[in-house]
Amino acid sequence: MDWSDEGIIIGTRRHGETSVIVELMTERHGRHLGLVRGGRSRAQRPVLLAGNSVHATWRARLDEHLGSYTLEPSTFRAARLMETPAGLYGLQALAALVRLLPERDPHPQLYMALTTLVDLFEDPVLAAGLFVRFELRILEELGFGLDLERCVATGTNDDLAYVSPKSGRAVSRSAGDPYRDRMLPLPGFLVAAPGGRPDNSDLVDAFHLTGFFLARHVYEPRGLPPPEARERFVALLMPALGATAARSGDAGEGVSP
Repeated sequence: MDWSDEGIIIGTRRHGETSVIVELMTERHGRHLGLVRGGRSRAQRPVLLAGNSVHATWRARLDEHLGSYTLEPSTFRAARLMETPAGLYGLQALAALVRLLPERDPHPQLYMALTTLVDLFEDPVLAAGLFVRFELRILEELGFGLDLERCVATGTNDDLAYVSPKSGRAVSRSAGDPYRDRMLPLPGFLVAAPGGRPDNSDLVDAFHLTGFFLARHVYEPRGLPPPEARERFVALLMPALGATAARSGDAGEGVSP
């Protein structure tokens, strides 16, 4: 069996004396591992760095086998990403999110979003808004998508201001104000068309929102801590956003909406 696809390297590990197991996020074959023979050679090492894009050919006798990769570089960006903490931690946080997906399960839209994001970490505030949207898409792909289009109480899309921590659905200002202390703020840029730079305060709220639901639906049920790289990436952004720390307290339960 064999196939060819475009991919981004999200991780590697040594295998034997000379080979490397490479983990790719590919456009049509999802997160997929394969063996690169001679991957520890001087010629291959600069190619097999996380963040680089490659054209991959995978071959195996049976589909369920690990198989082997032949990789041709298409975009070298690893060195640039590793030059700044935002690039380094941002890439590691994205890789941790992608690893939440089942292996070999195709997610072409997530692949395209990942390709866009890894080229934006030189402007971490701009990348932050897309990073949050990426987390929302991960939640959706895992079956825990938030409904931010209409108010759960009124059914309208007017003046959406909160998210219910119980239902993960949007709540209008009029319906949510009586319970505001137990609601999660809904950042305006998440209900607007993509584009532009979100307000700094909205980004702080957005990281709190996605972190809350990732912890509840993904990390806690799996007995996993939130990725340290995400915490470092968010903490790195806080001074630029005029904040000292991301809000991480639990939202209240038993909220009417």
